[in-house]
Amino acid sequence: MGTHHHPFAGKVGKPLVKYILKTLWRHRARTFLTVSGTAVAMFVFCLVGSVQQGMSRLTEDTAANQNLIVFQENRFCPASSHLPEDYAAKIQKLDGVREVIPIQVWTNNCRASLDIVVFNGADPTKIQRHRPLVLTDGSWQTFSNRQDAAIVGRGVASRRNISAGDQFTIGSLSVYVAGIFISEIPAEENLIYTDLRFLQYTSGLNMAGLVTQHEVVLNESASPDLVASEIDALLRSGAVATKTRRKSAFQASTLSDLIDLISFAHWLGYASIGLVLSLVATTTVMSVQDRMKEYAVLQTLGVRPSGTVSLVVGESLFLCLVGGCVGTFIASITLFVGSFAIGAEGATIAFRPSLSLALFGVGISLAVGVIAGIAPAIRAATVNIANTLQDA
Repeated sequence: MGTHHHPFAGKVGKPLVKYILKTLWRHRARTFLTVSGTAVAMFVFCLVGSVQQGMSRLTEDTAANQNLIVFQENRFCPASSHLPEDYAAKIQKLDGVREVIPIQVWTNNCRASLDIVVFNGADPTKIQRHRPLVLTDGSWQTFSNRQDAAIVGRGVASRRNISAGDQFTIGSLSVYVAGIFISEIPAEENLIYTDLRFLQYTSGLNMAGLVTQHEVVLNESASPDLVASEIDALLRSGAVATKTRRKSAFQASTLSDLIDLISFAHWLGYASIGLVLSLVATTTVMSVQDRMKEYAVLQTLGVRPSGTVSLVVGESLFLCLVGGCVGTFIASITLFVGSFAIGAEGATIAFRPSLSLALFGVGISLAVGVIAGIAPAIRAATVNIANTLQDA
């Protein structure tokens, strides 16, 4: 008996995998509940991670750090910022300024909302030149030729079921959808672009000669902070005092309340990981406790302690990995199909699936699976054969 070895003694291989699967199948209900709980927890973890990634993309974009936003000082909402359009000509003369884009912003809700609709009115040629937009349907020519035309981001189009050629109406605005676009910047896909004149002269808005803000595109060698201070100094004697910030800082300030909430939400992600660890560890402990006699018998058949550890950790790892992959997959599909976004004061944060987030979720599942199985595995590997078999 001392020379006989069990097929998976001391190593991980095909026999060990088959044994783990048979063991888990014997307790199907417990296995299903554990995998389901793990999947739900990882689903929440991935959703929270997507929100945090969306915030990072918005504030860390290279163009957002180099471009400037000039807006009315002490403004609360886009509706309360009214700058003369001719400020653009004055700003254009400053050193380091490549181009100035006057923008009129209209939003259906200044407060935090999961279904915010934001219109940006600007010169169509400047939109095409300075925004990383790719039309998937429709044409730029139609957008440029019709003053009431708009191009709609994929996120808004998905949520509102909008297609090229439709007439879209919200509030006092009614536009002809000239195209649907995608962008390498997910937040852009939650915007609707129109001609500047359309938003200025739409009945009820009465914004002729005024814009919400000016976006300043700088030369690569220009110092954003220096040019920002020069702009505010130049316009201090104008009709409306201004506040100029880097685009990333402007967006972060606009979304400050949401940023605080998102920063707090990462604790929800940690709680989800803790839930997975607790759930899988409890299930593994219960499984080991129910099969102490079985582990004792395996040892009498020549299974080494390392083989027993592999068996128990393998079960824990399987439960975590399957549940984690299922939860991550469902979260990715949900984020892709849902095109979710949250915004406030005309700025939006897009929730998008990403390969890095999916891989991170799977990696977390693997790590938690190993950690959850260590203590039960040690208990199973150090079982007292004589006492266990005698008690049985």
